[in-house]
Amino acid sequence: MRPRTLDEFVGQAQVVGEGKPLRQAIASDRYHSMIFWGPPGTGKTTLARLIAAHSGAHFISLSAVLSGVKEIRAAVAEARRVRQEEGRPTVLFIDEVHRFNKSQQDAFLPHVEDGTLVFIGATTENPSFELNNALLSRARTYVLKGLSPEELEQVVERAAADTERGLGGVRLDPELRRLLAEAADGDARRALNLLELAADLSAPEEGISRRAV
Repeated sequence: MRPRTLDEFVGQAQVVGEGKPLRQAIASDRYHSMIFWGPPGTGKTTLARLIAAHSGAHFISLSAVLSGVKEIRAAVAEARRVRQEEGRPTVLFIDEVHRFNKSQQDAFLPHVEDGTLVFIGATTENPSFELNNALLSRARTYVLKGLSPEELEQVVERAAADTERGLGGVRLDPELRRLLAEAADGDARRALNLLELAADLSAPEEGISRRAV
């Protein structure tokens, strides 16, 4: 259940809190190429999607594990077509960008420089050691942190209560909510997976309780 707006986004106040440079850049559509560095489940992909959606940009997502130069070239061609036919910019999001070697990183760099693409990379590894200097010099790095138990409780409570994209307003035992948040260890994706598992093990008429799990 991904947030649809920045106001729904939970956590990372040091990056997208009120008055922070990235939030101001997004609000004014003056965003730039960037790298999100942080552990799994901290909102790297979600933030990239929110940035593109807020500005009406075309969004292309690639995984560095599954993609190579061929896929990068296809993304560049698509970005050019969108700019020519629709007049929209393109955000190219590359998950696990540290998995790209130097030649793969170099393949999209000229298109970032000429404005064809706005690059957003996500990595769990220190970019200073894994990405080449040319790319680092053209993208700002933002450090994302694991979510606090309180933030994770907010994530699972919202998912349980959401009748459109969540669990349909099911009642969630506060004690179980706390346990799920603690077990997720800062990872929102893990918290939601644990919530779904708990829901599967619980009787619908009883809500989601620790006793049922």
